[in-house]
Amino acid sequence: MAASEKHDPLRVLVLEPYYGGSHRSFLSCLRQLPFHFEFMTLPARKWKWRMRMSAPFYAAELHESGRTFDRILCSTFVDVAAFRGMAPAWVRDVPLLTYFHENQFVYPAQVNDERDFHFALTNMTTALASDGLAFNSLYNLESFLQGIETLQKKSYDLKLDNPCDNIRRKSRVIPPCIDFSAIDAAAEPAAAEAPVIVWNHRWEHDKNPELFFHALFELDRSGTDFRLIVLGESFREYPRIFTEAKKRLAHRILHFGYAESREEYAKWLKHGHLTVSTASHEFFGISVMEAVRAGCRPLLPDRLSYPELFPAEFLYSDGDFEQRLEKAVLAKKRLSENEADQLTRAFSWDVLAPAYESWLKDEHR
Repeated sequence: MAASEKHDPLRVLVLEPYYGGSHRSFLSCLRQLPFHFEFMTLPARKWKWRMRMSAPFYAAELHESGRTFDRILCSTFVDVAAFRGMAPAWVRDVPLLTYFHENQFVYPAQVNDERDFHFALTNMTTALASDGLAFNSLYNLESFLQGIETLQKKSYDLKLDNPCDNIRRKSRVIPPCIDFSAIDAAAEPAAAEAPVIVWNHRWEHDKNPELFFHALFELDRSGTDFRLIVLGESFREYPRIFTEAKKRLAHRILHFGYAESREEYAKWLKHGHLTVSTASHEFFGISVMEAVRAGCRPLLPDRLSYPELFPAEFLYSDGDFEQRLEKAVLAKKRLSENEADQLTRAFSWDVLAPAYESWLKDEHR
């Protein structure tokens, strides 16, 4: 190799068949690294079809293009084992990395039957076929490994030799980078007369909106004064409780619905005193981190990823939610700018960039 070529930036191919939400924001940060990226993306819909079909689709695309790269970065919606088997031969000779935003072992299913294990098995073979792995939280990694151990017990005479040791050895925990620029730039609103509660999660059952809104119904019934901002992405079908809450809490609502721009989203977050999660499922919690950056004091379950992200003072035990919520509302206390910065700084791009650069540059062999 000529001397002038030794310092050429790494050519990194990114395969993301579910380009939306946290997956999209994650990649928008990675673009800032000193590498040459090429993105092959597909819209964020029909995730089961993406998991089944993206591997042969991307393999065919590479065969047709004839191009090669120094690294390949996949999300967990790519069946990496199948992809490496069908892709051009050069793919088996370059480091292939997978970032786990989620894992299917603990991802809640609407229908709980044995077929759901096939997607978890795809996650497992993806991990085994990848050269390097990164998980967005320790909870994600440990629940993944525990899921594999449980599945091994169901596999009868098809036992693998220490798959968890293999996976743990090539895994890192690197939180998702978060772009706080719009939140930092948003103006501080005038002081609110009543405490403002923020919900900024996806409108889905795994976020347990029923627990959240029923607690608000009780606060409203007791005469406790508060205002409500409901943000987050909704889909064609969403839990009925949102429709009920919009009607029953109409006199409390400042905003109810998806914010159409990052700037509008940041503006509403800055109005909040309190951000709440009642999630039964969460691998990280980007929306919570964004609200905290805006100054909202968090009230979060003492489980999932939250104990590794926030001090115990912000966590509640199951069964204590309504009492803790009422206490936090009556306190009407936002985080100071310094507190918000201390709680979120570790997840900003300038802090995390070196970890991502190192992960992509390592040989992984």
